Amino acid sequence: MTVKHEIQTEALQLFSAEEASYYRLLPCRKESGNRVTCLGEEGRDYSETIAEIKSIYGFDIIIETVRTEELTRLSGSYYRLRADVPADGTSTAMTDGEDSVTALIAEAFSMKASDIHLEPAENRCRVRFRIDGRLMERHVVQKSAYPAIVNRIKIMSGLDISEKRLPQDGRILYSRDGIRFDIRTSVMPTIHGEKIVLRLLSSDRERLSLENLGFDRRQYRDYVDGVSRPHGMILISGPTGSGKSTTLYATLEKLNRPESNILTIEDPVEYTLEGISQVQLKEGIGLTFPVALRTFLRQDPDIIMLGEIRDEETAEMAVRSSLTGHLLLSTLHTNSAWGCITRLTDMGIHPYLLSETLAVCVAQRLVRLLCPHCKRPVQPPEGFLDKTAASGTVSTFGAAGCGRCYFTGYSGRKAIYEVIAMDSGLKDAVRKNSPDTDRMLKERGVKTLKDSALALYFSGETSIEEIYPIISSATADSHLTTES
Repeated sequence: MTVKHEIQTEALQLFSAEEASYYRLLPCRKESGNRVTCLGEEGRDYSETIAEIKSIYGFDIIIETVRTEELTRLSGSYYRLRADVPADGTSTAMTDGEDSVTALIAEAFSMKASDIHLEPAENRCRVRFRIDGRLMERHVVQKSAYPAIVNRIKIMSGLDISEKRLPQDGRILYSRDGIRFDIRTSVMPTIHGEKIVLRLLSSDRERLSLENLGFDRRQYRDYVDGVSRPHGMILISGPTGSGKSTTLYATLEKLNRPESNILTIEDPVEYTLEGISQVQLKEGIGLTFPVALRTFLRQDPDIIMLGEIRDEETAEMAVRSSLTGHLLLSTLHTNSAWGCITRLTDMGIHPYLLSETLAVCVAQRLVRLLCPHCKRPVQPPEGFLDKTAASGTVSTFGAAGCGRCYFTGYSGRKAIYEVIAMDSGLKDAVRKNSPDTDRMLKERGVKTLKDSALALYFSGETSIEEIYPIISSATADSHLTTES
């Protein structure tokens, strides 16, 4: 059980990120006099450390011990180490005004955060960044200064500053160091004030390149062959936050040619792509996925991108669009690539229609990569290599934690894929609703999500903890398929 610790901002400012990492301490409370209560590791001898801090800083240190992983987690939540922030690297208090918002966005961009959360509470407001898929607290905002920051963000986003009772969505066009990117703004009223989430959507063309996403050589070839067809359906599956949109946009970048008419219907439009007609879904006024698709078919399209197949009507329109000579790309929420077929048949699409239209099915996940500066060699769990039938040389590492990775042990993420290119045999299996698809995919050498995750682990790029949910889910799905 995780114990909740009170961490005071003024206490954090006593040590820099480097000092906290060096001493393996997290200052949490300033007591009376010169006493400071710090969290430290269980089983660690701090007697020399306490004497050193006393002689250098004049503080009397009181140690409260916690588990090593708990100290690492808390340190990562409160400290950052960057070249362009103050040396203390601590959670700081923000002031009001335009400069604070601009500086906040610039800081999040430089730290490669995907989202900024501004959250009011009863007595304070906190600012958190989502980095590598995990939220980390960065700043504390005084309650009195928060309304001015909210109004400034609303003005920058083109929203109504007088409306405080209803949710609002907006957009900021931001430019920094010659790189232009979009920020999607979402404002939601809560009992303590308006919560704001800013999503940073970089238009960096290098990020939107299929070659850089994580496909291996075989997967890349199968996927590119599929999307190069003049017609058919390309489906990408995975849970929310698995990188499906990035893969779709990278695909559109590759397909975007002067002779092609590309139309998209999205909810929301995350990246703006020059030369492509992008439509924002607006269900409140009747602009739904099926309505947009019907209109698209009268716009002489070559390629259609549908943000998500959510219901039977949308699925029917998607299949009809691909049957009439168009290439259609879309996403589904399934656990595996073959699950796309099961999901569409559950929506009422006849198997023979799927066999005629499907070109490629893809499943993907995002996996955090170990920090190259602090990762440490570890032994795999006992018997794990035998169970996974690992062969050849393997290098397995685990997370440690240092200032460069914000004490998380991880730095960056990589997509892993499962790509099924539909051939005549697989199309026939879809048409006949064959249950023995695992054998057919194995015969074709299809690399599953589990295989991709294990390859990343055995190459020393990620940890067993990071891939365990993926390989566990794959094993469960395989069991269910066998049972059915």
